Amino acid sequence: MTKILLTSNGFFTDLIKQQFLQLIDGDLSNLKATIITTASHKKQNNRFAMKAKEDLLGYGFKKVDFNDIEFDKPELLEKYNVIYINGGNPFNLLYHMKKSGADLILKDIAKQNTVIVGVSAGAIILGPNIEVVNYFTPQINTVDMQDLTALGLTNKAIFPHYDREDLFPNNSGRSIEDRLKVFENINKCSVVRLKDDESVLIQ
Repeated sequence: MTKILLTSNGFFTDLIKQQFLQLIDGDLSNLKATIITTASHKKQNNRFAMKAKEDLLGYGFKKVDFNDIEFDKPELLEKYNVIYINGGNPFNLLYHMKKSGADLILKDIAKQNTVIVGVSAGAIILGPNIEVVNYFTPQINTVDMQDLTALGLTNKAIFPHYDREDLFPNNSGRSIEDRLKVFENINKCSVVRLKDDESVLIQ
């Protein structure tokens, strides 16, 4: 049974927190969670990763680890009840997912009772592809990814931080929405817009 929560900013609101907790089976104090930090160059020192750990411990988890699939064995993911994929660079994250084999392990884990939380880049790579990232910010593809196929754990193509024009500047002065409409028209697809305080629950 798939249990996926897609967000822009993690546990940003009480509603998102409630959505997450309703996915959990069992006593939180007996469950293990890990935060995949690979997408951010600051890894586990990324402030959002640190806040996520603080939040999870606050909810009652007794054990919350950090995991970096660039260096850690992806098989380690199999021992956790909750996998929280932190944000950062979607190209880097997807590259290391595929290189390490963590993508295959996550696809297998998703069929079980494991809860997967995707945050920003983490939400994007759980969808069908990262084409929208390449359209808006091709300059951050520092790993020279050509195959932009993502994990496909959901068919929803996510655009996080939809309300943050400051994160996606444009020389032509066109809004995020204007550019998304062009992208959707070119690619014959539909993109889910996620504001910073919004989430999508899949179960």
